[in-house]
Amino acid sequence: MSIAVERVVRGILGGLVAVTMIGVATLERAQAQSRVALVRDAETEALIQDYLKPIFKAAGLRATSVELYLVNNPSFNAFVASGDKIFVNTGAIIDSKTPNELIGVLAHETGHLAGNHQIQLRQQLETARTMAMIGSVVGMGAAIAGAASGSGDAARAGGGIAMGSGEVVRRGLLAYQRSEEMAADRLALTYLDKSGQSAKGMITTFQRFADNTLFSSQGTNPYLQSHPMPSERIDLIESAARKSKFYNTLDSKELQARHDMVRAKLSAFSEDSMQVIRRYPPSDTSMPARYARAILAYKAGNSRNAIDQVGALIKSRPNFPYFYELQGQVLLESGRAKEAVAPLRKAVAAAPRSGLLRIMLGQALVELGDPKSIDEAVKNLTIGLQTDPDMPIGHRSLARAYALRGDIAMADLATAQGEFAEGKFKEAKSRAKRAQTKFKAGSPAWLRADDILSYTPPSKK
Repeated sequence: MSIAVERVVRGILGGLVAVTMIGVATLERAQAQSRVALVRDAETEALIQDYLKPIFKAAGLRATSVELYLVNNPSFNAFVASGDKIFVNTGAIIDSKTPNELIGVLAHETGHLAGNHQIQLRQQLETARTMAMIGSVVGMGAAIAGAASGSGDAARAGGGIAMGSGEVVRRGLLAYQRSEEMAADRLALTYLDKSGQSAKGMITTFQRFADNTLFSSQGTNPYLQSHPMPSERIDLIESAARKSKFYNTLDSKELQARHDMVRAKLSAFSEDSMQVIRRYPPSDTSMPARYARAILAYKAGNSRNAIDQVGALIKSRPNFPYFYELQGQVLLESGRAKEAVAPLRKAVAAAPRSGLLRIMLGQALVELGDPKSIDEAVKNLTIGLQTDPDMPIGHRSLARAYALRGDIAMADLATAQGEFAEGKFKEAKSRAKRAQTKFKAGSPAWLRADDILSYTPPSKK
């Protein structure tokens, strides 16, 4: 499992976090969030994708057109950015007691995507900037003219115009954001109804915010908020939700079980050990609790205990791919690559579409350093990277595999692709240029190198 490997990504939000469900208080703060800590996990991503599929279908969106990112952040939040990216905080998953609670959040964010709210908000921002600039220029002009004529009142009035215009623009922008939040709520209710799901989870989520003093309406000016007040949203959502024939529809037992397992995993990997023990005490013998405690043992460096606990989990559920994944990860990171190969093969066999699992298997096979394992390593790494091309460790392992084969040109190309995935564009271009000279012009490898060489990084504003 790769959730333990955290990477910090800059600029992935395209300089603008669009309207969010819980979101940030102001647009300026949203723009400042150009740095997020991302994690990858095959099990979690598969679950979220399954939550999104019926929602996307109801919204008329293709699942392949939207990228999903997990953010290592304990707060209950999800947001969209750049028109085709949806971000979900690990805290939102951990704190969602039922799938429906999280599905309601995802339905709301899908409303922002389907409504192109990011693009519209950017346009509103540009308009607001222009209006604020005009107001400032007019006001300052009046102030200067008043001062030159010796009229103090006129000068003060001009200064007031300059300051007031900015406040008017800010309030107008916040009002626009609130309207789009309400629009996303309405769309979410539509998607949930079309997909035969209840909106109770949305109500529960907003009730959580209403009970939190941070989102309390007491002493808060509703016109200075980027989001509608929680109590107002709850009333509107509940009124509409109760009209649906699916209002009392519950999540399936299978989906709830998967949700509980992912919550336990994310808690164990991302939260303090004492907090995890409080959530999953030794007296709790459920599968999620045992899963969490096995991960805690691994995190504590007690690989033997972790392997024993995972082994017991596998006996209880021998076809679950992510127990084998965890077993393989513990062994691999304990320097026991040879022993890690077998459970990772089983993980891939049980979940063959997972690029992350194939990359981990390929990594273990490369670590063996056995020429007999290289072909299998190259195969799994290549397939895995086709699904998950933004995994530098996969490209590095593939480069090592090609080097062991003696194929230096392909090793250079894989290294260049890994550097590109890390955002090291200058180094990637240099390596790709060297690799390209060794390929036949127009061949697949030559074209991949050319893609790197012809890439122009987005300008920083």
